[in-house]
Amino acid sequence: DIMHELWAVADPETVHNIQNAFMEVDAFYIADGHHRAAAASRIGEGCDADSARSSFLVVAFPDHALKILPYNRVVHHLGNRDTETFLGAMKEIFHVTPLGSAQAPSVPKHFSMFVDGHWYELAFRDDSLTQLEDAVKGLDVSLLQDHVLAPLLGVDDPRTSTDIDFVGGIRGLGELEKRARSYGGVAFAMYPTSMSELLSVADSGSVMPPKSTWFEPKLRTGMVVNRFRG
Repeated sequence: DIMHELWAVADPETVHNIQNAFMEVDAFYIADGHHRAAAASRIGEGCDADSARSSFLVVAFPDHALKILPYNRVVHHLGNRDTETFLGAMKEIFHVTPLGSAQAPSVPKHFSMFVDGHWYELAFRDDSLTQLEDAVKGLDVSLLQDHVLAPLLGVDDPRTSTDIDFVGGIRGLGELEKRARSYGGVAFAMYPTSMSELLSVADSGSVMPPKSTWFEPKLRTGMVVNRFRG
């Protein structure tokens, strides 16, 4: 069983000191729960500033206390190709190197691929494809989407496609193998998005692609009720 305990801070001076401490923070970034935060913000816009509805519960972590794990991909098919033809198409884009066992990519802009019982390392043949000024387009998840998932496998919109699974890095490479085998498809192990990449995207006013970061630690599921009148 998991038990959460909350303590209300009621001393006015302590509350004031905590509020002042947060005022000194340059910026806050939403690492998880973007849609919930946006919905709460829209609700709060129509409320009085002192109303309980004008605020919502968050948990703040310093960036050095967070770890970003990769969000891996499994596509359910090979785009109407057999394994040999699919590998041939991949070799036009990447240097494809067989791996003796399951290995996650050790450097950015590289991918590990599992197909038909074998692991491969993928490295772009043309380095210029990875040297992009756009903070979003240069992310590993965007590079895979733009050069493989959409043009070769038909996953044009990863938000709505039913042909792709997103597997959090916490589940390990064995889960990728299991799903790729069950579908007869292909799995891609990603290099994790860095904290600096995440902040650069946010600072540019852009939005991260879907399923591009898996944050740890994650809070246990629970419920907090704020009782108010009106």
